[in-house]
Amino acid sequence: MNHAKRAREVLDIEIEGLRKVRNGLGIDFVRGVKIMLDCLGRGGKIVVTGVGKNYHVAQKISATLLSTGSSGVVLNPTQAMHGDLGLLCRGDVLLALSYSGESEEILTLIPIVKRAGLRIVTITGERTSSLARHSDAVIGATVTREACPFNMAPTSSTTATMAVGDAIAMVLLEARGFRKEDYAKLHPGGAIGRTLLLRVSDIMRTGERVAVVKKDATVKDAILAMTKARSGSAAVVGKGNKLLGIVTDGDLRRHLATDRNLISRKVEKIMTHSPVTIRHDQLAIHVLRLFEEKSIDDVPVVDSRNRLVGAIDIQDLPKLKIL
Repeated sequence: MNHAKRAREVLDIEIEGLRKVRNGLGIDFVRGVKIMLDCLGRGGKIVVTGVGKNYHVAQKISATLLSTGSSGVVLNPTQAMHGDLGLLCRGDVLLALSYSGESEEILTLIPIVKRAGLRIVTITGERTSSLARHSDAVIGATVTREACPFNMAPTSSTTATMAVGDAIAMVLLEARGFRKEDYAKLHPGGAIGRTLLLRVSDIMRTGERVAVVKKDATVKDAILAMTKARSGSAAVVGKGNKLLGIVTDGDLRRHLATDRNLISRKVEKIMTHSPVTIRHDQLAIHVLRLFEEKSIDDVPVVDSRNRLVGAIDIQDLPKLKIL
């Protein structure tokens, strides 16, 4: 047996299923999204439920909704009959996952859910099922076949259901104006959160870790300052600590090739005047953009009056988990 070949066949079958579901999305999908948008706009939540494999899919969809700004919880239909119905509130939406639309545990929930004042959106492979008939919106997720050789184990169908859940979450995200900054606030411990929530002042070098020389200093003075600070550049400042320029390792190498007396020259002769800078109160994400767009490794940090207050060295970013 060629295991890789069989794996590709499985993926091909699931891709085929996804294409079929994609092509079937239309007015019913829009109706379901509008119901959920109305619910969220009124302060309600999306209660996702499913049985068996679909319960695990429900957990994933709920987690995606939560992480992208849409309030949601998972309801185990079995536990619902033993107290978990308490998490249902009038105005919520039940997002029910059932490929057959005949799952007994979910059908048992329907009258209770309706009495509680919830609207029902269903993702199912059977639009004429009992569950579909009692739903306010039915989103089709019909696949041609399962990837299982016996056409029994939920594979293509659960992949399709999960993908539809992702589509719902992303449509809700955009429709509600959810921004990257909002995502960061919900993920403060992740790399995206750190990058988006941290300010330049939180990650910049300060004090002795910043190489600084006056404009009348020599190149030798700049080299010594850079060595002491273990920095790839030295900021050149004037009166009142106003930033005048910057000298980098690259500048030194380029001039050293043509000037034997470089070390005794005034630093202002080789510095880059009016260098690229960043304000201390800007978000850390702007540092990454500067490094990428300008192809530089060092950025002086200034305040609103162009006074030097720190520096960003690209070699520091991996340690800060910004890159």
